[in-house]
Amino acid sequence: MFKRIQKIFFKKNITKNLKKRTMLGVNDSLTTIGFLVNEEDHVDFDIFFDISNALGVQQKDTKIFSFLDIKTKTPTLIQNKIFSNHFNWRGEINNNNALDFLNINLDVLVSYYNTKNNYLNLMTSKSKAKFKVGFNGVDNRLFDLIINVDPQKNLDVKSELLKYFKVLNKIN
Repeated sequence: MFKRIQKIFFKKNITKNLKKRTMLGVNDSLTTIGFLVNEEDHVDFDIFFDISNALGVQQKDTKIFSFLDIKTKTPTLIQNKIFSNHFNWRGEINNNNALDFLNINLDVLVSYYNTKNNYLNLMTSKSKAKFKVGFNGVDNRLFDLIINVDPQKNLDVKSELLKYFKVLNKIN
């Protein structure tokens, strides 16, 4: 019952965030990039720095934030992580690091997941990024660009981003 109510509030918040979104700066060139990652997909985080480097973005201008559904017992020093228990039943985020990440005016946010995930969808919709990239199989309303490759195939993702960002004049 709780999950069903939470899902309804998530959908309402996502729709509200999409209506509030401004399209100013959507055509700006790429200088800062953020990755919102589903950590359950077992992604190597070094690939994100490789992708951003290939796009001409410096490592200091690359931000990575990850989501994990269930908090593990092992302690971690990683601050750029959010768990499902950081969301209340009304779809509000109770994690200052996540809120800080979402309030950064990134030029591009790459939502690096291709499964339906209300938590990540809410975070994507709440992000202040100017241009949002996602993968096929997720809520299409969230993204300005949807790429149809498997996120596990890192080289394909990198080549697709390079190709489209050149066409969109985000990179040279």
